[in-house]
Amino acid sequence: MTAEPTDTPRRDPLSKETVLRTAVELADEAGTNAPSMRGLAKRLGVEAMSLYHHFRNKEAILDGMVDLVFGEIELPSVDVGWRTAMRRRAASMRDALTRHPWAISLMDSRTSPGRATLRHHDAVIGCLRSGGFSISGAAHALSVLDGYVYGFTLQELSLPFTSSADLGDVAGAMLERIPGDEFPHLTEMIADRALRPGYAYAEEFDIGLDLILDGLERRRGTWR
Repeated sequence: MTAEPTDTPRRDPLSKETVLRTAVELADEAGTNAPSMRGLAKRLGVEAMSLYHHFRNKEAILDGMVDLVFGEIELPSVDVGWRTAMRRRAASMRDALTRHPWAISLMDSRTSPGRATLRHHDAVIGCLRSGGFSISGAAHALSVLDGYVYGFTLQELSLPFTSSADLGDVAGAMLERIPGDEFPHLTEMIADRALRPGYAYAEEFDIGLDLILDGLERRRGTWR
């Protein structure tokens, strides 16, 4: 049996943190996929079997990668009120997921969450409870907020443009191909929104978040 090829033989000791941060780096480069054990070992300059001295399997590495991402998200504080805290947390989570798009499908899939993951969820629930939410109400709020952030970020990352200028080009080309008399409402929206000077799709995130927070504000006292 031959040894796994490596980039450059590693001279310094391998640590769990080094493995995880390198795994995150590789996943960020790929965009959507977590690295293979072989690819990770090659980047680290070790044989694949060396990874098993620190992690029992790939699932344990995925747990650690997700934990690092949760560690980047701002913890909500009870000192600023639940609405402000949830707004900041949502924006911070969206930023983290934009940096690490591969994490969207993994954030809530782990059965052995790390301490940063546990700390994050505990802080969110605690903030909502301090804001007057019952336990069931906090569960409802956490579910809808996370669903919105994950969904919006996934949609945003999938769009065929990254700037207002790109959006204008895409929308303009689309408008030229769409028969306006057959699709009047769609063409009206494209002309009024997508082609409006300075419009950025990212604006929709705060608008949608406001709608959710307003709804939670109205309902939080009704959940027992």
